[in-house]
Amino acid sequence: MSKILLINPNASEATTAMMADIAQRSAPAPWQILPRTAGKGPLMIVNATELAQAALEVEDCWREAPSDCAGVIISAFGDPGLERLRALSAVPVVGIAEASMLEAVSGGRRFGVATVTPDLEEPIAGRVAAVGLAHLYTGIRLTEGDPRALSGDAQALEAALAQAVQRCVDEDGAQAVIIGGGPLGQAAIALAERLDLPVIAPIPAAVRRLAQLMG
Repeated sequence: MSKILLINPNASEATTAMMADIAQRSAPAPWQILPRTAGKGPLMIVNATELAQAALEVEDCWREAPSDCAGVIISAFGDPGLERLRALSAVPVVGIAEASMLEAVSGGRRFGVATVTPDLEEPIAGRVAAVGLAHLYTGIRLTEGDPRALSGDAQALEAALAQAVQRCVDEDGAQAVIIGGGPLGQAAIALAERLDLPVIAPIPAAVRRLAQLMG
């Protein structure tokens, strides 16, 4: 049994439970997902300041977790604290943004991001550039309204994200679309299953990426 630490940088135990369930269902049989939740901060990260502050919470979660974990997943789009943990940890560390972007560009596909957080548009573009994929990025399409309120209505969230995905494809020419957000994990799974479009769900993508790195 390999213990895999999943860190939710959003301070919501309910969101962590959802993320852990998705990761466990996506994981190889010998993996045991150990979820941890940020001790401080917003229930849902929606802007660059909150994303930057979450990096400290990610490191705290890692330091307080069992030392025998075989891998780490950072489950917030934007990958807060990723480079710091990679420098500290002796085991593979992946972020859901980086992992989903690498999966999206498989075969040289152009990709876009559909999400709910307009104030994270710039950090997401920065993450694309940091991963070295700006030349394949078609941009971001956003839902309307308050992201925290929308995320509390599963049916409305899925419908709004479906429209954003369609715009990524029809208007921007994306060949794959990432649902950009850890708290959007359940909607991402639903859309990947029902849409006849190449939708990337970030948490399963991170699990697959970690499995590759662990050999």
